Amino acid sequence: MRAYVFTDPVLTRHAGQFVWLALDLEKAENAKYREQLAVNAFPSFFVLDPKTDKVALRWVGGATAPEMEKVLLEGRAAVRKTGEKGLALELAEADRLYGNADYGKAADAYARILRKSPPKWPPFGRVADSYLFALSMSDRNVECAQFAAKSFTKVRLGPSAANVSGSGLDCALSLPASSPDRARLVAELEKAGRDALARPENQFASDDRSSLYQELIAAREDAKDEAGKKALEREWIAMLERAAARAPNAEARAVFDSHRLSAYLEIGQPQQAIPMLEASERDLPNDYNPPARLAIAYTAMGQYDKALDASDRALAKAYGPRKIGFLKTREEIYEAKGDLSAAKKTLRDAIAYAEALPPEQRPNKTIESLRKKLEELEKTG
Repeated sequence: MRAYVFTDPVLTRHAGQFVWLALDLEKAENAKYREQLAVNAFPSFFVLDPKTDKVALRWVGGATAPEMEKVLLEGRAAVRKTGEKGLALELAEADRLYGNADYGKAADAYARILRKSPPKWPPFGRVADSYLFALSMSDRNVECAQFAAKSFTKVRLGPSAANVSGSGLDCALSLPASSPDRARLVAELEKAGRDALARPENQFASDDRSSLYQELIAAREDAKDEAGKKALEREWIAMLERAAARAPNAEARAVFDSHRLSAYLEIGQPQQAIPMLEASERDLPNDYNPPARLAIAYTAMGQYDKALDASDRALAKAYGPRKIGFLKTREEIYEAKGDLSAAKKTLRDAIAYAEALPPEQRPNKTIESLRKKLEELEKTG
């Protein structure tokens, strides 16, 4: 977003209408905002009401510049809701619930609004994205998949096509095998996802396109279609490599590192990630992500000493909750290497570090899983 979207002239013309603020929620001094804004996914964007400091509108995930412009304009409208009535007033209330992460109530409110919305309602795509995320966060996967399948035709020619088909497919795949509508919903949403990718006029953000490929690959794996899965993997990698090759600078190129690493791991060729990650570490010396990703790639290659060296470099730069993930990777390296003593020590270090974080940053579920993993290793001797 920083490399591609916020430098776009489409947004710079709105510069004087907002007070812009970026928060690194990994830093301890910003911990209170993680709870205040109820951030549970990254990236997340908010339009705040300056009179109340309350969230008027929340957007989760990446976006193109035109999409982000719509978010800004609708956020401004939500702040200026005085005098609004009818559907606009209901939408402002639904956005307030969503902004406060009250996902169950927000989903219900969005559902009522979408049932009443006119055929070509301009906010439909943005509201559909928010509704699907709220349903997913509320574990309402049947409703999520059904709505996505039903509404895809309304967004198939716009930037929401990837999110609607991908989110819906993820919800459909999450349904138990015994669910009577599972097969139909997976098939419909898989078709929708392929349709979204096939339309060159759909200007998705590249990370949204990549995420959609991942869902389609998961669907082929679910269907035990190895040939179809491999064909999609080839398409996915080719798309990412084209996007990275077009990047105007090192920061923009590194945007695709995590997606490319995932793709190379998916096809069992982690060695393909090494040159790009080494370049990113060289070009972005203060960024902890390149060495952290190198640790993952080297582990997959069985080169554990190189993985530990990369882990050292990542941990030296890391801070906040993100550091826990790097310690988990380090534990996995030691375990794969057969050094259970070092693996257990790393888990203890990770638990101690996590427990020392500010309350707003403390990941209790992660701490619980780390303790469970430690108990399992303790039983092995």
